[in-house]
Parts: sequence; C-alpha cells; structure tokens
Amino acid sequence: MLDTCLLGTGGMMPLPYRWLTSLMLRYNGSNLLIDCGEGTQIAIKKKGWTFKPIDIICFTHYHADHISGLPGILLTMGNAERTEPLWLIGPKGLKKVVGALRMIAPELPFPIEYIEITEPEQTICLKGYRIEAFRVNHNVICYGYSIVIDRVGRFMVDKAMEQGIPQKFWNRLQKGETVEEEGRVYTPDMVLGEKRKGLKVTYCTDTRPVPSIAEHAKGADLFICEGMYGEKEKKAKAFQYKHMMMTEAANLAKQAEVQELWLTHYSPSLMHPEEYLPEIRNIFPNTWVGKDGKSVDLLFEGEKPQKKK
Repeated sequence: MLDTCLLGTGGMMPLPYRWLTSLMLRYNGSNLLIDCGEGTQIAIKKKGWTFKPIDIICFTHYHADHISGLPGILLTMGNAERTEPLWLIGPKGLKKVVGALRMIAPELPFPIEYIEITEPEQTICLKGYRIEAFRVNHNVICYGYSIVIDRVGRFMVDKAMEQGIPQKFWNRLQKGETVEEEGRVYTPDMVLGEKRKGLKVTYCTDTRPVPSIAEHAKGADLFICEGMYGEKEKKAKAFQYKHMMMTEAANLAKQAEVQELWLTHYSPSLMHPEEYLPEIRNIFPNTWVGKDGKSVDLLFEGEKPQKKK
C-alpha cells in the first residue's frame, strides 16, 4: 500500500484556506516529500503525520513557493533527535540553494545527502522507491517526478524446495538478491513468478504541457498535475509564465491513460476551482479537484485495505 496525501494545493503564496503545493507519500515505513513551500509543516501536522520518518525530499525547482519551508522542516527533524541521513533530490544547484537556506539551520544532528539531477531524464532508486525525474518546460529548470513501487513476482515455495534452496536465503531472494554458497548461485528467477503490477504516482507543476509529461505519466494510478488556471481568459498568462490550464492537464491525463487525475497548484486568484470541474470531466472523466489534505491509499492488485486505527 502507498499512502498518498496532497498536503497543499496553492501556487505562488499560501492563503488562509490553501497551503502551498506539497505531496507526501508513505511506503513500508519510509516517507517521501515532493516540494515543501511555506506552511508545509503545518499541513503535515494537520494531517496527523510526522516529520521524523521523512527519508527523501524531492524538489521540482527552486522558486520560493516550492522550497521555502525546508529550513523549518530540517530544524523540526533535528529537534526530534533524528540521526539517519536525509536524501535531497533536485535540479542542478541543489547543494548551493540548500546551503544558503541552511544559514538559519546550520547545525543538524543528521547528515544530508544530495542528488543533483543533470540529465533530461534520470532514475534514482532509494528506500524502495524508483524515482523517475523528467524535465518539463518552466521559466527555470524544472522537473516532474514519477514515484514507482515495483512489485516482484510471488515467491513459490514449492520451486524453492524442489531445488533444495536453503530456507535462510528465501527472504533475500524474494527481495531480488542473488546469493552464493559453496560454489552454488541462487538467483531470484529460480523462485519468483512473473513480475506483478506495481504502483505509480506522477506529479508535475509549473510547466507548459510537453510530451515528456504524458510519456512519464503513462498508465499511472494517480496523476497529480498543475491546473493553475481554469478561466479561458487566463490562457495567454499561462503561455507567458509557463504554467498550465486545467483543460491542458486533463488532455495530458487522457493521452497518458492514467487511472485518476488530481488538479493542484492553483493561482491565488482561482477561488473556486471546482466550478470548472464539469468542463474538465468532459475531457477526462475521472478528474478531481485537489484540496489540502486530500488522501488516498493506493493498493496493489489483490491487496486488501488495512483498517485504520
């Protein structure tokens, strides 16, 4: 199961009823955050989630509404006595930008590891996530992300026993490791069935619609995309500042054949994005207006929902 929460849905500046855009994912005890503008800490607390398990923070780009909440989150993690490394991922210049922000958070009890994205497409595997970064089209270097949870085939006990594979290696083989003992090599394909469908969430904001978005969102279980403007008269503004109309996001969702579309990153002038939903659903029916705190538990095929405590 992949817990997914859209913490905030605003662009440019936080509003009393709308925090800045940020997404949090929880999987297998690890938390991943994409963007953390001003107010992200409050949004996390309001959701009832915690900061300490955050292992990875990805940044789409370095405009203030996507990164200005970072120093506060780092300090909160430090106050929670975190000692494990924190991984930060973002476009080239990440270490320099974070270094400047850390002037107000200079001493932390945990190390920070940096991964700077330098290619048009780059894949990073960490903590059970496959993070696919892809370049989009904004007025500064900006990336979208697909977060993929791969799922191996079922472990076949009968095949393991038939081949005399020691039980002490079963868990490692199930995790995809190759094991060698006394000259014999055991590989995962000896005990695993066909690879099963995993889970995929694609997230992008601050961009014009470009082919790379639909390509990387292809077949996503959830596509979270900028819908900064709904008003037709704002189309010229979207072109000028390289943002996206809601209709353009819906067309991308249709092209990518995603399961579900959530709109986010609204202009402060867009008071009631839900007013445009009927028009958007004419393009892509399974479209939803993202709201602060909107959540979903994405399940693997055949997985039963867990009871909430």
